[in-house]
Amino acid sequence: MKPPLLLIGIGTDDNSGTAEFGRFVHRLRCRLEHLAADVCGGFLDRAEPRLRDSVASLVARGHHRVVVQPLMLAGNDQALAALRAALALEQERHPTLRYDIARPLGADLDVLGLLAERLADAEAEIPRLAVAPAATAAATPGVSRAETAIVLVGGGATDPAANADVHRVSRLLWETYASGYLTVETAYMSPLTRPGVAGGLERCRRLGAKRAIVLPYHVFADSDLERVWAQAMAYAAGHEGIDIRCAEAIGDCEGLADAVIERYEEALTVELADRRKVLR
Repeated sequence: MKPPLLLIGIGTDDNSGTAEFGRFVHRLRCRLEHLAADVCGGFLDRAEPRLRDSVASLVARGHHRVVVQPLMLAGNDQALAALRAALALEQERHPTLRYDIARPLGADLDVLGLLAERLADAEAEIPRLAVAPAATAAATPGVSRAETAIVLVGGGATDPAANADVHRVSRLLWETYASGYLTVETAYMSPLTRPGVAGGLERCRRLGAKRAIVLPYHVFADSDLERVWAQAMAYAAGHEGIDIRCAEAIGDCEGLADAVIERYEEALTVELADRRKVLR
């Protein structure tokens, strides 16, 4: 039997984000059922189930080696360090526990493709994604992609490397899926990191964009995402000359499941190779 997959989320106080995480865990459980691989999920903080409870449940069911998949996008060394510290603590609680951390989600083509899908949804003028008033949207008919800018919104952190990673994603998205757009600007959700959503939109306006699409670099919809939409709506209310739309987060979907399964199987391959080296 293959080792279980343990999905790790960054905890949120928002029930909708926690519920979507739970639905994604169920999706992976169904997808990996044919491999007889157990799947569960846990949060590092602020939400249930906690990592310690999920690990205890796996050990109680006889599992002593797990593949851990962090569901985080930005290359945040602080978050990964926190995850490793939490897993080290679990090894103290369960001395027989062994784990392999799968490659984090990030600026790979599969994740960029999911961002491109959310961008296309927003561009297709799905009503609930348009934050500009109907009159404003009607005032900008036939806006081309060359007149449309994208604002990729990352979380924002005190770690400069994590912030730089979001800039890298913006550039990669532009070159791989969005080269026909006016620009891909970078902004952040955190008030501690600049530019914020309004700052990113203002850059687009000054570059001459007639439309801007706010694209969250975020796995699941939660209260952070609601604040992004609120900031975009506030900016739209004061700038009638630009049509502003908001895309959804990547969310619980088959494409995200494909990306996680690829990393899970990759981790198993690395583990098998390491075992063979030991036997030699």
